[in-house]
Amino acid sequence: IFTHPNTAVKCGGAPMKIMFLAEDYFRKHNMRNQANVIFETAKPAMFEVDKYKKPLERIVEERGINVDYQHHLIAIDGEQRKATFENLQTGETKTLDYEMLHVTPPMGPLDVVKNSALADDAGWVDIDPTTMQHKTYNNVFSLGDASNSPTSKTGAAIRKQAPVVVNNLLQVMNQEMLTHHYDGYTSCPIVTSYNTMMLAEFDYNKKPRETMPFNQAKE
Repeated sequence: IFTHPNTAVKCGGAPMKIMFLAEDYFRKHNMRNQANVIFETAKPAMFEVDKYKKPLERIVEERGINVDYQHHLIAIDGEQRKATFENLQTGETKTLDYEMLHVTPPMGPLDVVKNSALADDAGWVDIDPTTMQHKTYNNVFSLGDASNSPTSKTGAAIRKQAPVVVNNLLQVMNQEMLTHHYDGYTSCPIVTSYNTMMLAEFDYNKKPRETMPFNQAKE
């Protein structure tokens, strides 16, 4: 069993990457017919961008991976090897037996941010998503994991956010208008086997922003 929690995680594609690698490992070592691979994800779909969601749905179907959407891990009985999940739509729970359980832990903001005046109701630094400037304190900027920018918390996102923060911070220091903007670009390389991957690149509007001269939704 592989899980994806109902919180933000560092790189939203990571929980499925290890699942695909494990499934491929089972095949390479002639163990696949002994394994029932299950993906219990709190998400409503395999991916949030249609161009990449559909190929991923095809991959799990072709490889016989059982996917339960909107299911969140709430309890583990290690001695009995049982995992309990909540259906986020109905509130009902179910318990599954497992031999191997790969848990992606729930993640959230640090208390030092969450309990400060900088945070929004969810505990993230409350910024304008394009200028990265705090909505209340104009001398405060945030990026990456700490901010409430509505994009993936990935290194690829930070690479595009950092120049915006630097330039806008300099403009604030020089009492100038902010002219640099972040469009939500992020990237998620989705490893689908030992030899294949997809490279998802998209923006705030969930529109592909691919940088390669080929279809990046193809393995």
